[in-house]
Amino acid sequence: MNQVSPSRRNRRNLPWILFQWILQVLFAIWLRYQSRGKENLPAEGGGLLVSNHQSFLDPLLIGLPLNRPVSFMARDSLFRIPILGPFLRYEFVIPINRRSASSQSFRAAILNIESGNYVGIFPEGTRSTDGAVQRFKPGFLALLKRTDSAIYPIGIAGAFRALPRGAYFLRPRPVRVVFGEPIPADLIREYCERGAEKELLELTHQRVIACQQQAESWLNPDSDN
Repeated sequence: MNQVSPSRRNRRNLPWILFQWILQVLFAIWLRYQSRGKENLPAEGGGLLVSNHQSFLDPLLIGLPLNRPVSFMARDSLFRIPILGPFLRYEFVIPINRRSASSQSFRAAILNIESGNYVGIFPEGTRSTDGAVQRFKPGFLALLKRTDSAIYPIGIAGAFRALPRGAYFLRPRPVRVVFGEPIPADLIREYCERGAEKELLELTHQRVIACQQQAESWLNPDSDN
């Protein structure tokens, strides 16, 4: 397990910067990638980035316009793949067992947030087949009870067309990402103190849906979405 100590701040390293630069050029040409709202993310301090999940591209699409790295939580089986596993650890990814989220994974996520880092999660747990935002699993609420973090909702549109489930090649389809306004830490604390976790889960779900719909409308301005 690659945990981050409370005193360590994640900074973009050279592989991250080079990879980011290459993808910025590739995605701008191939996916006509655009994003907006990144000013809603804090320039300093930790935060929990919560997004819908359309494809394997999603972590790259979220991190692409940012000047700070994001510690995404990814299934632990990926860390057993030669070369890929060490690379994921080097790039701040946190392994998690999707069937039974380990306390180690949550401690690593909490330490990251408390250290002033971004942690990114996809509460749907699996990729959408049609682009619609699926029901959220409530496991991430445990992080909020143990940190004083805001939630930063993110909506992705078009990625499920660019790299649908079962596809091996990236298709030239446009993609948009919207970073929404945060759910403040004090409001989250209020929900948790009165035992209204289900309401907080629904609020987060609706905020992400709103961001995804904004991204879809931006992508298809003539649609009814």
